[in-house]
Amino acid sequence: MKSRLAVYPGSFDPLTNGHVDIIERGTHLFEKIIVAILVNAEKSPLFTTQERVEIVREAFRGQPSVEVDTFDGLLVDYVARRKANVIVRGLRALSDFETEFQMALMNRRLSPSVETVFMMPAEQYTYISSRMIKEVFSLGGRVSGLIPEIVETRLREKQRGHVG
Repeated sequence: MKSRLAVYPGSFDPLTNGHVDIIERGTHLFEKIIVAILVNAEKSPLFTTQERVEIVREAFRGQPSVEVDTFDGLLVDYVARRKANVIVRGLRALSDFETEFQMALMNRRLSPSVETVFMMPAEQYTYISSRMIKEVFSLGGRVSGLIPEIVETRLREKQRGHVG
């Protein structure tokens, strides 16, 4: 059987329990899953790239089958550099499908040897997005149970003006 190295790309700003669910279930399907955090200079993320790396590493501390890395540029170029053969993408709802489908087809055209695997998060996380978490938190809403504790701690630190 071929060794399977998967890349799960995204901004993870912030990491949600939906992401965690997909990563944890991905470790049962692949020998290793690389959580590849996109570095996008055009976006203004809540957490810096380094903070997001630290958060994901902390969330998966002690799990050697989860690696955290960063990338910029074309995803398929990163996947080739890492000698991976699978891209993992999460699908929460039908609204995600069209965009994800188009990206998967473009990635296949750019690199036919790389497969895209779509995974749905557990039902209780299907409505969660990083954008929604940031919005609810900024408006004083409760996000406990929707994000890992480390993320909630870091959000509170940011709210109080502490640098993580």
